[in-house]
Amino acid sequence: MWTCSLIHKLFLINTFKMSQKLTIVFDLDGTLVETAPDLINAHNHVMAKFGFDSKKSEDIKKLVGKGTNSLITRSVWGQARENIKKIDDAALKKEMVDEFLNYYKKNICVDSRIVNGAEIFLKWCKENNISLGICTNKQDYLSVDLLKKLKINHYFEYIAGSNTFDYCKPDPRHLTNVIEIMQGKIEKSIMIGDSETDGNAAKNANLPFILLEDGYTEKKNKWNIS
Repeated sequence: MWTCSLIHKLFLINTFKMSQKLTIVFDLDGTLVETAPDLINAHNHVMAKFGFDSKKSEDIKKLVGKGTNSLITRSVWGQARENIKKIDDAALKKEMVDEFLNYYKKNICVDSRIVNGAEIFLKWCKENNISLGICTNKQDYLSVDLLKKLKINHYFEYIAGSNTFDYCKPDPRHLTNVIEIMQGKIEKSIMIGDSETDGNAAKNANLPFILLEDGYTEKKNKWNIS
């Protein structure tokens, strides 16, 4: 949830930067948009089709931040490796990922909603001439489609997904390339996200990082990256 205290913290951390234009790079899932309901539906559709157990929303939130391949692999292989030893793992994984993507892109914005307070913050940023971008491990075409359906795509100057470059978070180049394309400066940029994947990417890129609580992460306890 986005609050006034978050905006205050943003400026406490970055007051020294405000004499020139600031760039903010956001994560997407769990940070700007509550996507878990549609992700869990797509995930459980795949699980049912291929004969695996379904999962609850809280389980999926732990797996989302590292992308679709990771979500499917860790979900299936974590619970059913013994049952599929005789199956070509790579082939099965590809088939399941393809099924997930095909289903999800058709049902990407059924129950997904903008995180409470996020659009207010986005509007405030644009009013104050702050450049906004997205760096997500969701595929870029899915990210753009979701943002368009939620009617918030116009806030962002650039959207990079897991397939935009040859690398993705926590690789720092995922962040630094977005900032460079937006013609921002690393020393005048920050990252806002909700998981250790986001935090580690920011740390690796030497960017200040703001962590949203209750995000899509495996770690339940509070942790500090920056």
